[in-house]
Amino acid sequence: MRRRALLGLLLSTIALAAAFPAWKHLGVRAAIGDQTATKPEAVRPEVDRLDPALDALLLPAPKLIELSSGFKWTEGPVWLPTGHLLFAEIPSNSIREWTPSDGVSIFMQPSGYRGSTPYCGPEPGSNGMTLDSKGRLTVAGHAQRDVWRLETLNPHGQVTVLADTYQGKRLNSPNDLVYRSDGSLYFTDPPYGLCTQNEKDPAKELPFAGVYRTAGALSQKPGSPPDRAALQLLVRDLPRPNGIAFSPDEKYLYVNNTEPEMLWMRYTVNADGSLKDPKLFFDAGPIGHNGAPDGMKVDVQGDIYSAGPGGVFIFSPEGKHLGTIRFPKPVGNLTFGGPDGKTLYITASDKVYSLEVKVSGIYPHIH
Repeated sequence: MRRRALLGLLLSTIALAAAFPAWKHLGVRAAIGDQTATKPEAVRPEVDRLDPALDALLLPAPKLIELSSGFKWTEGPVWLPTGHLLFAEIPSNSIREWTPSDGVSIFMQPSGYRGSTPYCGPEPGSNGMTLDSKGRLTVAGHAQRDVWRLETLNPHGQVTVLADTYQGKRLNSPNDLVYRSDGSLYFTDPPYGLCTQNEKDPAKELPFAGVYRTAGALSQKPGSPPDRAALQLLVRDLPRPNGIAFSPDEKYLYVNNTEPEMLWMRYTVNADGSLKDPKLFFDAGPIGHNGAPDGMKVDVQGDIYSAGPGGVFIFSPEGKHLGTIRFPKPVGNLTFGGPDGKTLYITASDKVYSLEVKVSGIYPHIH
């Protein structure tokens, strides 16, 4: 067990370690075959520059760095202030950890399904991840069919379930999630973590795929059961809601839909956290190939970066498609990180990449 951090985050790491000792010692982790740290090579990705405004966001010659490979399907990246990157490897039912010095290791396994018999579907693991304002890891349980929080960044630490049922029926398979500044948690719930991944799955208890809000997520006491009666269903008319993100001022909530329509929606957020005024933000239907709308994040200017057909789509706050960073295989998710928040970490099928950008992303504020 070792303490590892990026030099630029040393002071914040010391403060965080005092509050969360597990950030200094993350527990024993197994090495991943030959996934040791090697000097990564950078390549220039193909970029479709559709609007001059993209030049203010991407470098003239962006460099895409492959950090690790050899997986089946990577998802849910989240940057830790200690200079670690966590991401899900869903088919192996694990959360992996990447550091510049040591490469990739297993942080937690299993991370989703915990049954004694082999899982019946292709995606037994967890999915999207984020941090709350206290620095606690929050995870879309996916095949575990819940949303849970790790009270310390120790893979063997206490787990608190934040949501698992709606009106007495089990959730489908929570996919991605985001906190609002008031401590409420929003998440999407398509059926991709079920055995058949479709609406007729025998284990599916809800007749829709919803977008939900749990109001007291931040203040829920460690180890206590969720307030199941308080879980709010906000959207039920998207067949496969997936990525989810707030605008910087939290005036809007963005939710994309993976299939059959590949689109991004924008909702106005009411003062009480409910949603109104749904509007089509962007429709990628005619462009569809090599992937679909999936995980997304927002920078401090309000620009949206999202997995989409063909790579990473970048939109202006007004919904104009500024350009696409092309990838050879489908992109699952992305997050901002690095010392200044100007590094995109991208999970794309069997690989994990990084790419420097010009504008910092919105990152959870740690108290």
